[in-house]
Amino acid sequence: MKIDLQAYGLTERVAQLAAMEPALTLARVTEQHREAYQVISVSGPVAAELAGKFRHTAKVAADLPTVGDWVLATVAPDDQLAVIQQVLPRQSVLERAAVGKTGAGQLIAANVDTIFICMSLNANFNGHRLERYLTMAWDSGAVPVVVLTKADLCADVAEKLAALADVTLGVDVVTCSATTGDGVAALQAYLTDNRTVSFIGSSGVGKSTLINRLLGHETLVTREIRTDDDKGRHTTTARELLRLPSCGVVIDTPGMRELQVQGGDLTKAFADITALADQCKFRNCTHQTEPGCAVQAAIAAGDLDAERLASYRKLQLEMSYSDMSARERENAKIQRFFGGKKEMKQTRDHMQQIRRR
Repeated sequence: MKIDLQAYGLTERVAQLAAMEPALTLARVTEQHREAYQVISVSGPVAAELAGKFRHTAKVAADLPTVGDWVLATVAPDDQLAVIQQVLPRQSVLERAAVGKTGAGQLIAANVDTIFICMSLNANFNGHRLERYLTMAWDSGAVPVVVLTKADLCADVAEKLAALADVTLGVDVVTCSATTGDGVAALQAYLTDNRTVSFIGSSGVGKSTLINRLLGHETLVTREIRTDDDKGRHTTTARELLRLPSCGVVIDTPGMRELQVQGGDLTKAFADITALADQCKFRNCTHQTEPGCAVQAAIAAGDLDAERLASYRKLQLEMSYSDMSARERENAKIQRFFGGKKEMKQTRDHMQQIRRR
């Protein structure tokens, strides 16, 4: 029985690209375990590995396949193994900065149409974390949707929504509960025409539970959060692409305990600040002490939270460091705090003199 790849998100663009290499088999990556993969082709699911030439010519980790990628492969006659020869150009790519590294991106998913940013309405609720997720999502090329989970455990949903009004400007927000089923139907509206949706968020926010609801059965393993602090435990340990029985494809991802932004444009995630900045007297306004600063005027008038501006600046700084080497990053920090290495040495010598007194 042939598999209809359109049910797995195949688009006309991808089909045309694949037709240029008729000797190779088109497949989509459904699972990844380091350099071992599972892909789905017209013949069905099959284990896959990278071709040696492909592995050695890949310059960076982002050149390698990730879940959601469309790939061209050679398949053994017995359909027991596929060898990935190339990755087709991506429509979108979701990535974050690799933890503890600089200038290296960690791929999360590819060819995603919509990103469900899941945040629970319990103690996990954190507007600044959501700002980071939105920055990453907008940069991917996909459209973010904020999904507030565990509404059945929250007594002040309206208050929480009001607190996110600035953060979610221009973004759809869906409030739901996988336990009661409230709001789950609203999520289905984003899964029409076999579109691909990726679920991201911290551990324990209920991503896998929601996906099980959409699937109609318990496919993904779930665990209870810790009762002492509402923090989640990692259940999903690898990314996985799943076809829904009705329509659409979903990608489950492991919870992120540390989210470093790889890069991107803050204009959409901070649309309110961007709009105010256009009204500043100076085009290069840093929104600190310049006269005619519309951003500072909005803070003084109570129309903009000073913490939101601080978060904006923090993300700007973090992204400016993301493409630097360790030495460049250290020099940038010295320049920022002291004005240069000479000034740093003078400060250090001055402090030593004070200690000797």
